[in-house]
Amino acid sequence: MNPPPRAAPGWLAASAGAGAAALRAAAAVLWLLFAAGTAHAAIDCELNDRKADPSDGSSTAGKTGLMRCKERETGELQREQQIQNGVFMGLARFYEKGKLAREHTLNAKGHIHGLAREFAPNGQVVREAVYDDGQEQGLVRSFYPGGQLRRVTFYPAVGTDRAFVEFTERGQMSALRCGETPMLAPAVDDARLCGFISGPSQVELFDAGGILRSRLSYLSGKRVRSQSFYDNGKPSVQDEIVGSQRTERQFSSEGVKRRETVWLLVERSAVRQREQEFSEKGTLIRDQRWNPAGEPIGDDSYHLNGRPRSKSVYRGSGNARTVEITEFYESGQRAAHGRYLVAGRGRQVPVGTHRRFSEKGNLLAESSFDAKGRVTRERSWDENGELQHDEHVLEDGSRKAYTQ
Repeated sequence: MNPPPRAAPGWLAASAGAGAAALRAAAAVLWLLFAAGTAHAAIDCELNDRKADPSDGSSTAGKTGLMRCKERETGELQREQQIQNGVFMGLARFYEKGKLAREHTLNAKGHIHGLAREFAPNGQVVREAVYDDGQEQGLVRSFYPGGQLRRVTFYPAVGTDRAFVEFTERGQMSALRCGETPMLAPAVDDARLCGFISGPSQVELFDAGGILRSRLSYLSGKRVRSQSFYDNGKPSVQDEIVGSQRTERQFSSEGVKRRETVWLLVERSAVRQREQEFSEKGTLIRDQRWNPAGEPIGDDSYHLNGRPRSKSVYRGSGNARTVEITEFYESGQRAAHGRYLVAGRGRQVPVGTHRRFSEKGNLLAESSFDAKGRVTRERSWDENGELQHDEHVLEDGSRKAYTQ
C-alpha cells in the first residue's frame, strides 16, 4: 500500500477524483487563503477581459482562459492562473509586491504536476522540484538568494526522502544523509561522499560561520565513523563502527575523554558491553561491563588516585544471580564486603554475611541476612578488636542479646 502523497508547498488543490464543482470550491478556498496573505488588500481579477471572482465559482464556471488578479490600490499583479472549462488547470503563478514568487502547473485532478519553482525577490530560483500527480519525486533543489546551492533532497517514488545534503552560504557542506545507493547525482557526487566507491569516504561538515563541526566517514551508504567538535576545535564526541562493534567517546571542552561506551550490534538493536567514565583529568573512575545478553558482569569504581573504590562481580543466572561487592579506602585497604541477590529491575537484596573493616584491616562490624534480605544478627567491635555488642534481630524487628 503506497503512502499518501507528500504535501506540496505553496498552493494545494482538490483531491483526486473530485468533480468540477469540488475543484471550483477548492479553488475558492485557495483564493481565500491567497487573499488573506496579501494583508487583506482588495483584489480585482479578470478572465478574458471580464471581471471574475475566484471565491464565486459561478463567475468561472465553464470558462477557459488566463485569470489575472491585481491589487486594487497599487495595481500590482498578484496572481495568474489558467482555467480550463471552469477548472483551475495548467500554469499558476503567484506574485509578491509585483514580483514572481511561485509557479507550478496543475493537472486535471487539481494536483501539482511537473516542474514547480519558487523565487527570491531578485528573481533567483530558490527552490525547484518535479511533481508527479501531487507528489515530489527525484531531486528537489533549494538555493540561497545569491544562487548558491542550499539543499538537495532525493524523494523516491514510494516513501519519504531517502538522501539529502545541505550547504552553508559559503558553499561548505553542513549536513549529509546517505541512501542505500547513490541518489543525488548530478547535483552532488554522493557515490564518493557516501563511500560507494574507493572505500570509506572522508566528509567534513561546517556551520554558517565556517567552523568545522564534524568529520564523518561512510562506507556503502552507512556511517562508520563520526567526530564532532567544540567551538575551540577540540573533539566533543567520536562514534565509530568496526565490524559488529560500535564505540562512542565523549570529551570535555578541554579535549579530555570523559566517557567511552561500547555496544554490540545485533540485527536492528545494540547491546551495551562496556562503559567507562573518566575524571576531569582523564583518570578512570568507573568501569562497567555486560555480557552479550545485556546482563552486568562487572562494575568497578576508582578513587582519583587510581586505587580501587569498589569492585562488583556478578555470578550465576536467572533467579540465582548474585553480585559480590567489595569497597576500599583510598589507601587500598578493604573497607567492606558483602553479597547480594540480584532481583528484578536491578534491585539488590543483601544475603549472607556482610562485614566492614577499619583502615588498619580490623573487623568493625558484621551483619547476617537471611535469604529474603532480612537482618538476623549484628555484631560490632572497637579498634582493638573488643566485641561491643552482639544482637539477635527478630522478624518483628525487635532485638535481644545473642546467646549461644
